Amino acid sequence: MGSVTGFCFLLVLLLLQCLSASSSPPKKTYIVHMKHHDKPSIYPTHHDWYSASLQSLSISTDSESESDPLLYSYTTAYSGFAASLDAQQAQTLLGSDSVLDVYEDTLYQLHTTRTPEFLGLETQTGLWEGHRTQDLDQASHDVIIGVLDTGVWAESESFNDAGMPEIPSRWRGECENAPDFNATLCNRKLIGARSFSRGFHMASGGYGKRENEPVSPRDRDGHGTHTASTAAGSHVANASLLGYASGTARGMAPQARVAAYKVCWTDGCFASDILAGMDRAIQDGVDVLSLSLGGGSAPYFRDTIAIGAFAAMERGIFVSCSAGNSGPSRASLANVAPWIMTVGAGTLDRDFPAYTVLGNKKQFSGVSLYSGKGMGSEPVGLVYNKGSNQSGSICMPGSLDPAVVRGKVVVCDRGLNARVEKGKVVRDAGGIGMILANTAASGEELVADSHLLPAVAVGRIVGDQIREYASTDPNPTAALSFRGTVLNVRPSPVVAAFSSRGPNMVTKQILKPDVIGPGVNILAGWSEAIGPSGLSSDTRKTKFNIMSGTSMSCPHISGLAALLKAAHPDWSPSAIKSALMTTAYVHDNTKSPLRDAAGGAYSTPWAHGAGHVNPQKALSPGLVYDASTRDYIAFLCSLDYSPDHIQLIAKRPGVNCTRRFSDPGQLNYPSFSIVFDGKRVVRYTRILTNVGEPGSIYNVVVDGPSTVGITVKPTKLVFGKVGERRRYTVTFVSKKGAEDSVRSAFGSITWSNAQHLVRSPVAFAWTEL
Repeated sequence: MGSVTGFCFLLVLLLLQCLSASSSPPKKTYIVHMKHHDKPSIYPTHHDWYSASLQSLSISTDSESESDPLLYSYTTAYSGFAASLDAQQAQTLLGSDSVLDVYEDTLYQLHTTRTPEFLGLETQTGLWEGHRTQDLDQASHDVIIGVLDTGVWAESESFNDAGMPEIPSRWRGECENAPDFNATLCNRKLIGARSFSRGFHMASGGYGKRENEPVSPRDRDGHGTHTASTAAGSHVANASLLGYASGTARGMAPQARVAAYKVCWTDGCFASDILAGMDRAIQDGVDVLSLSLGGGSAPYFRDTIAIGAFAAMERGIFVSCSAGNSGPSRASLANVAPWIMTVGAGTLDRDFPAYTVLGNKKQFSGVSLYSGKGMGSEPVGLVYNKGSNQSGSICMPGSLDPAVVRGKVVVCDRGLNARVEKGKVVRDAGGIGMILANTAASGEELVADSHLLPAVAVGRIVGDQIREYASTDPNPTAALSFRGTVLNVRPSPVVAAFSSRGPNMVTKQILKPDVIGPGVNILAGWSEAIGPSGLSSDTRKTKFNIMSGTSMSCPHISGLAALLKAAHPDWSPSAIKSALMTTAYVHDNTKSPLRDAAGGAYSTPWAHGAGHVNPQKALSPGLVYDASTRDYIAFLCSLDYSPDHIQLIAKRPGVNCTRRFSDPGQLNYPSFSIVFDGKRVVRYTRILTNVGEPGSIYNVVVDGPSTVGITVKPTKLVFGKVGERRRYTVTFVSKKGAEDSVRSAFGSITWSNAQHLVRSPVAFAWTEL
């Protein structure tokens, strides 16, 4: 009897414990921004101070325990820490005098062989004026690119270190050991591999909940390997995706070093993990940071990437970020801080044609990377699930009736779910082919994919004709065929429809994006942990893959920045950005102004920024617009941020804003965004630094709309020495009635001599953007 009583007592105790546990408030990851200089002297380190702050809330900080609430202690990218807290604890911390701000962790998303030649990087002479190609290769050995992404497939041939000298002695990074990643996989090319997952695991319910995703730098997604090898992959002969885009693959800076920081996991990339990666990369000694990820736009003091990038910029590190894939929607940009290089995407002069022949004998061209057995030339039935069930027309999982689509080609509208997933939906329902048809949102932009079944992607105009035929013909049929790879496509580049657009809604006086680079159908290294479609059901293995997105254009610019850093080690991140922007081109290979894939019309600086990068000219820009940390603080002061908000970004106390710009547009930026908004006159001053030849003289040429008068004083700049700075003022006057006839317009200001063109785009707006 006694034993039964004891058992019941134990059961009650266990039940009470369970009830107690279940009633405890839920915890989340919070990022706590501390006043760095307020650390009491009794604490040896900031980490000790942060632990004590948590202990004051009666939270245990046992570092040996997996439940340690202190997830990260940041030192360089950020002043503060990330911790697992409930809402009440977060509120209590916020009441402390030493705490600037407390906010919930944010989830960011990834902005998911011919490129070097297209950019003019394969020329043997003349790339870097007055130097041989070998000189630039040699200098690149000292440049380190840190890539924050999904990790790295270290075994990829893109990270072969043959011929690379010893790792720079200043490097403080390392390679982690993990169950699926041996530190010895790193070498003189891939010199660092780390992972940061505490924010991800906290959001996923703790460690052990995701056994299939070990804490490791191993890339199980492919995205990180693709971006890292785009930036600085070694030369790999006979590279291709299942026969497509065959040739030699190489990154933008093939002699530079790579360090991979895995901050993105199954659910995305958590701000706490991104900050930890940036923090570590800065300490490790990277020269360039490449982040092909982002979220929505927010004030800079609430933008994790912007805050981390400010710390990097202060230490001379160039930060390149993708602009986002939310185009062609207006004002859809991410990563718009002026100390970040914001990169949009354009097409290459390479394509992967595929064809659709309908039963009415009409033939239409599209693109595809399908590499399996073809359909043959015999036409088969064609079906388009038009009607009240929209999920059927866009081929959402479970939306297709096998009785209707079995043995047929299915027309699927582009949108909502992944392009390759649509093909899987068709295949699973018994379909044998797919026509992926654009809608108005994607216009005429064609993105090739490695589909699981014969599939052709077509533009909106062709798509409308196919949809019409499939919906009206009593017995519609189609046959699909594939042609491989073609080069020298015209026109190119074209701005990708998916590339996010301005205007910049965080600071309307700063024009964004900054530039575009190759971002459509890019071949680069791939993870062998996943098939080329990225679908778990894809059992194909490939060492290279073709992907599209501003995720792909960003590392192109990161690699080019590494080349500029190698050629000009004393240049600031702002000078490198200026060189890439002022030498960018705005005409395609048919000598026509750049076009926009979304509608086929001419593109504008809200889509392409300063234009498409031109590495050869960027290495020798003549003049640069430079900006220092002090200038960026004056810029922040002009935004009317509170001292605490500025301290959040600049990490220094006592910023009193005695030096501030009268207008954020006074920042010495390589482009102009003029917002009249009720004013008739806007006047800005800029400073140019001579990085070209001594004794240089430049004259100005102005191009603008008829609705604006533009005056530049002086009209001639004379530079006696290299490093000399010269100032000019430009006055923009809106002509009477302009605000009634036009909402926006564009132009440019160009300083030139016989050797150099230094061009700045100008955007005009008459109303609140």
